[in-house]
Amino acid sequence: MVGHKNYKITKFLGIGAMLLFFYLPILIMVIFSFNATKSLTSFDSFSLRWYQDLFSNSEMMSAVYVSVLVALISTFVSTVVGTLTSIGLINSNKLVKNVVLQVNNLPIMNPEIVTAISLMLLFIAFKVPKGFITMLLAHIAFSIPYVMLTILPKLRKLDPNLADAAMDLGATPLQTLTKVILPQITPSIISAALLAFTMSFDDFVISYFVTGNGVKNISILVYTMSKRINPSVNALSTIMVGVVSLFLIIINVIPMLRKNTSKKALSA
Repeated sequence: MVGHKNYKITKFLGIGAMLLFFYLPILIMVIFSFNATKSLTSFDSFSLRWYQDLFSNSEMMSAVYVSVLVALISTFVSTVVGTLTSIGLINSNKLVKNVVLQVNNLPIMNPEIVTAISLMLLFIAFKVPKGFITMLLAHIAFSIPYVMLTILPKLRKLDPNLADAAMDLGATPLQTLTKVILPQITPSIISAALLAFTMSFDDFVISYFVTGNGVKNISILVYTMSKRINPSVNALSTIMVGVVSLFLIIINVIPMLRKNTSKKALSA
């Protein structure tokens, strides 16, 4: 009994130490983003000075614009392509399905640096000028596998005869897709879109290798600014943490809310 209690205490302390190691630096960064002075070691007084500097800095606002625009476009394209591919794949023969799944899983299993260098070499080989377009294409490319990985499990749970039944009742293939299949997998599509947006907005390694012509997203800008003391980086990073955390909360809360709503509807 005593040994079991000691084990629980040790486990609790271990988890606490791990969480502290991960989140204490983020907490310190958030606190010092409200520091009135440039010091990164001693907190002087509360101030929004660095947030004001952030929003008045054209370079930072340009990076925010690029990050949001790339994230929105890549999320839309990757979600549409990934969803349609998943629906087509679920009805394909076993050989095609296995080949496509292996190809789809390859970018996920690859180290991100390998994907980044591969995309960079691809753009160089085809003489595509590096800039906004190459960054957008790269984000779409690495987002699609994650979209498919999120949607496929839900599709596997659907009745395979659902589409045939809808068409037997007079629905066209397009009506079957939009009015029968898509409503069934809407929660997974939303989760996939939020995941794609978060990954795109937060990406650094791939973006760094495929960008050019002065095009920077937030991650690249933070990296370049971290080489010199600029507390505005703390403010920008705090906003990034807040945005990513918000999307992660939404990703986890929406399925829970839908599940609770379904339980209440069934019990009623």
